[in-house]
Amino acid sequence: MIFNSIRWRMQLWHGLILVLVLGSFGLSAYQLARKDKLRQAEEEVKLCVAEAARPGLPPDRFRGAGRPEPLDGFGGGNRPEPNPDHFGEGSGPEPPGGFGGGDRPEPPPERFGGGGRGKKPPFERGFFREQISTNALRVVASKNNPTPAYYFIFWKEDGAVLASSTNAPPGIPRPTPLLGARPEPGRNNWGHAGPPPAKGFEVYSRTRAPLQEAYHFTPGGDCILVGRPLQPEYAALRQRALWLVAAGGAVLMCGLAGGMWVATRAIRPIEDISATAVKIAAGDLSQRIDTAGTDNELGHLAALLNATFARLETAFSQQARFTSDASHELRTPVTVILTQTQTALSRERPAADYRGALEACQRAAQRMRKLIESLLELARLDAGQEPLKQERFDLSRVVRDGVELVRPLAAEHGITIQCGLAPVECLGDSERLGQVVVNLLSNAIQFNRDQGEILISAASHERTAVLTVADHGLGIPAADLPHIFERFYRVDKSRSRLQGRSGLGLAICKAIVEAHGGSLEVASQEGQGSTFTVKLPIP
Repeated sequence: MIFNSIRWRMQLWHGLILVLVLGSFGLSAYQLARKDKLRQAEEEVKLCVAEAARPGLPPDRFRGAGRPEPLDGFGGGNRPEPNPDHFGEGSGPEPPGGFGGGDRPEPPPERFGGGGRGKKPPFERGFFREQISTNALRVVASKNNPTPAYYFIFWKEDGAVLASSTNAPPGIPRPTPLLGARPEPGRNNWGHAGPPPAKGFEVYSRTRAPLQEAYHFTPGGDCILVGRPLQPEYAALRQRALWLVAAGGAVLMCGLAGGMWVATRAIRPIEDISATAVKIAAGDLSQRIDTAGTDNELGHLAALLNATFARLETAFSQQARFTSDASHELRTPVTVILTQTQTALSRERPAADYRGALEACQRAAQRMRKLIESLLELARLDAGQEPLKQERFDLSRVVRDGVELVRPLAAEHGITIQCGLAPVECLGDSERLGQVVVNLLSNAIQFNRDQGEILISAASHERTAVLTVADHGLGIPAADLPHIFERFYRVDKSRSRLQGRSGLGLAICKAIVEAHGGSLEVASQEGQGSTFTVKLPIP
């Protein structure tokens, strides 16, 4: 299934993250835009109410701008301008009936209604009502140019409609005075920062979708309300939402396309690895993964797998060669045994002939036993099953014992052994390491010149015991040097086989040294001799 693909899982996860991020961003942006649009609409209608109701305000406190502009008349007729001193704008003393603020005297109680006070005189109440109606008409007319949208309605304190614009929706409910209402913190009660226009002047707003309205109660209890539809804001918000959806969709598509490209490039090495593994499983061990252009974690994995495949190919080649060589080595003594027994049984022979046949069979069996024991020893060393002692010993003493053991063989060829041994304490199996010393010395004698020389030394260097065995013999050809420690490998194959050498000695030496945590190396030049170096950790 598609959900089983790593590429599509990565793509789905990437797409989900993009959708969540873009959705959160778009929703936040839309909410901020909506809040800003509705706040602007609310402040606009509050400003309209404040301008319509300003005949009852001290002009020097309105909007923080000093005097308002004078009215052109009372409702558009040829009525005379109101006396500025009546609104507290004159430079002379204010009459007691004014509505000024600050240190101006309070109006007499009989000019206001409610609370045991007398009602306003009819002329003054009507004058302010007419001014509010006139200002409301003017404000609505200016706001509705060129598109009619704003409307107003003016109620008396008894709820009767005093005036309204022609485009006011029917059935507008009269607001109810709010007792103890307070403006928002940091804002005055009509939508702007700073002090209110006048003490006690309050403008409230309400939203009756799709209408935004603001209203003000005069000191006499009348209510002026200005409102307008919110369709332009809603249309702008719909357009903003469509723009956000389109932009988010474009970003999502680009992100998904980029994610698919990245996922494809990231998965491509895995596909190459799978294809190469299939070919190798089919038997073609020479296949390798193409690591060009993949310098990342998967590239490093591909390089590691290539190295593993190379070792696997080498191991299979060695295994095939080992099987062939082992079969060949075992076939020779078995052939000797069969030949001798068949010859002895073919006819009656003297006792001496039977004895010779039996001795030949014995030599072949001993050679076969030695080969089998070496193979078993190598198998146990490879499997870590060969028991190795863990004891402290002096490496120089083990070397001296090995030198004394092979000295008669060296004397037969006229070879001199020179020792330079320093006391070196090691930890391990001294008998097994002695076997390594004897094998290395035997090889140095076997492939040395007559009257040649062998130099052997032991010393410590940087917490490592170093044993070197050098000869001045025939040396090892460069082509044979990488294979010198392989099993059944012989440099001089015909000569070694005639001498009864199986080609397992150096392989066993290397296995024993590596089992002790050390290493066995060789350096040689053809015609100048060879140097074998054993390095063992010092406890």
